[in-house]
Amino acid sequence: MKVELFNDNFQNFKQYGIPKAQLVIADIPYNLGNNAYASNPMWYVGGDNKNGESKKAGKAFFNSDYNFNIAEYFHFCNRLLKKEPKERGKAPCMIVFCSFQQMPMVIEYANKHGFKNYIPITFNKNYSAQVLKANMRIVGATEYALILYREKLPKFNNNKKMIFDHFEWRRDNKNIVPNIHPTQKPVSVLKRLIEIFTDEGDVVIDPVAGSGSTLRAAMELGRSAYGFEIDRKMYAKAKEEMLSDVKVQTSLMEFANEG
Repeated sequence: MKVELFNDNFQNFKQYGIPKAQLVIADIPYNLGNNAYASNPMWYVGGDNKNGESKKAGKAFFNSDYNFNIAEYFHFCNRLLKKEPKERGKAPCMIVFCSFQQMPMVIEYANKHGFKNYIPITFNKNYSAQVLKANMRIVGATEYALILYREKLPKFNNNKKMIFDHFEWRRDNKNIVPNIHPTQKPVSVLKRLIEIFTDEGDVVIDPVAGSGSTLRAAMELGRSAYGFEIDRKMYAKAKEEMLSDVKVQTSLMEFANEG
């Protein structure tokens, strides 16, 4: 088993000689722009509007949220996945987290880049970040993703149990898994998805690794994992906080970006 996190753009994957993936897990920007924290208490200092606006008011999560190219993204994600084998029940797939509104766009671009089939899945929360809207409207308490695959149905480990298209969104214990990214996906949720679509020893790739939670989930399940994170600060946090305390062999590599 091997785990590597690169401080680089996933477009440069070839220079690292990483193996092709059985599963690519991807999280694209939700295009919230300056309203990223709009209904979240973090908009205000200490979460209280009496204290005035915080530094996060009117700010996007990351600068890269403004220049995300979904066509280029799918082009490279397709190349990160292994080819479909001749055997049944062995095909790879891709899972993309996105907003409900983005689903038609994701389906369209995925189809253009070889992912002709999809299965939408929903994650149900028992909480909502939209606290500031709670007295004004029904607040959002769901997350969405699309399982994308080419021709053959992907590898599927259901252990003879029916798997529904909705999952419980369990928050990680902060004493065990640090929360270091504004859109961080729970390790417990990622582990469930990885268990279903890969076997021990398979390769999982996260092209925009963020907090590194996908890599941690894969490591804890005995899968090889590779991730790319362009933001230097987030890369450092992922390396030092998310991945440092996992009791497995890791190889964390840094690419010195120019400019």
